[in-house]
Amino acid sequence: MDKLRQSSWILLILSLLFQSFFYANSESFIGINYGLVADNLPPPSETAKLLKSTSIGKVRLYGADPAIITSLANSDIGIVIGTSNADIPALATDPSFAKQWITTNVKPYYPASNIILITVGNEVFKSGDQNLISQLVPAMHNVQEALSSESLGGEIKVSTVHAMSVLANSEPPSAGSFDPAFGDTMKGLLGFLKDTGSPFMVNPYPFFAYQSDPIPETLAFCLFQPNSGRPDSGTQITYMNMFDAQVDAVRSALNAMDSKDVEIVVAETGWAYKGDTDEVGASIENAKAYNANLIAHLRSMVGTPLMPGKSVDTYLFALYDEDLKPGKGSERAFGLFNPDLTMTYDVGLTMSSQSPKTPPTPPPTPPTRTPVLAPGTPYPTTFPRGGCEPQDGVSLADGGCKGNNCSPPGSACVEPKTSHGQHMNDYTFPCIVSSLVSFLLCFASLHL
Repeated sequence: MDKLRQSSWILLILSLLFQSFFYANSESFIGINYGLVADNLPPPSETAKLLKSTSIGKVRLYGADPAIITSLANSDIGIVIGTSNADIPALATDPSFAKQWITTNVKPYYPASNIILITVGNEVFKSGDQNLISQLVPAMHNVQEALSSESLGGEIKVSTVHAMSVLANSEPPSAGSFDPAFGDTMKGLLGFLKDTGSPFMVNPYPFFAYQSDPIPETLAFCLFQPNSGRPDSGTQITYMNMFDAQVDAVRSALNAMDSKDVEIVVAETGWAYKGDTDEVGASIENAKAYNANLIAHLRSMVGTPLMPGKSVDTYLFALYDEDLKPGKGSERAFGLFNPDLTMTYDVGLTMSSQSPKTPPTPPPTPPTRTPVLAPGTPYPTTFPRGGCEPQDGVSLADGGCKGNNCSPPGSACVEPKTSHGQHMNDYTFPCIVSSLVSFLLCFASLHL
């Protein structure tokens, strides 16, 4: 009976671990932008099925389309909705308008649809409209008050999205600073974010950084590929990719404004897979390299040099191409998926594409011996690596996977060696689960 109970407990633990592993396939730090400036998009219900088949954990809408919000109900996918820039004057001056906006766009769907954040406008500072800029923070306050009046103030955050041009300086990252022209408005905005625990949202695009400096070394730096790095004399850190450098420039700007506790969210980042003839760098090869390597970087949990050990929530741009967008050809070529739901190119977001490729057949290995322990022998204290030999394991206190990199093939190898190497090797959740499962299976074979 004791052995039966032990067996039941081990099977239960294994079941829970496997469930945790599969739930972890939806990664909360990876989001995607879902724009609607197109005439060929699939129905929201089909898009919802597509999203559920991926590891995407959040979706950002530029408005509050009811069909999309409804289609994502009961999915646990976090939803960001937004007001238009045109709504800002009314939101700022009329609290009842803000309440009506919440009544119309949030209350009918929440909590079945997991609305997590409302963006008030998009790249308002970049617009140059001084009247609109001055009304931004009052509009955010009124939206927050409207949420609070519905007892949703602590559930749904309020923020706004910025272009990188909100910074007056971004190189080196340690010298990042906000444009002083935004002065009091920026102070008020950051005060609001601190008071409400809301994130600072920004759109870093290494794609555009490369276009302003189109040389091979810059391309490698932007694509997370091997390069000589860029030293920051202010911190003695050598940056190995543009994404980290841009995000840390924002971090430095926030820190300089006494906003060290304000989290950063990357609201948009991506790479065009085609463009006009004069748009350097827009290709499928570069787009795939950027997005795949960015995703691998986020999954590594290494973080940035100034924010180590965690991944910044990042919304990829974009889910689909938007064929009605004006401007350069690249504006209509950022989509990771086609209207027929196939991938434009594979960056490892779908469950099938995350499956490891079949490795080459290894050379034969001797059969593993199953040791028989004498009565009173202490239980093993190591996690076995594919067998039950104690010497083949690593101590739990040593960190499970120790020096091994458990990232899937094709991901960690593209990651640059950053100068903030004090953070242990890529200790992903699947790696830990694998070690625990191996240990429990071995334990069962020894003691049941």
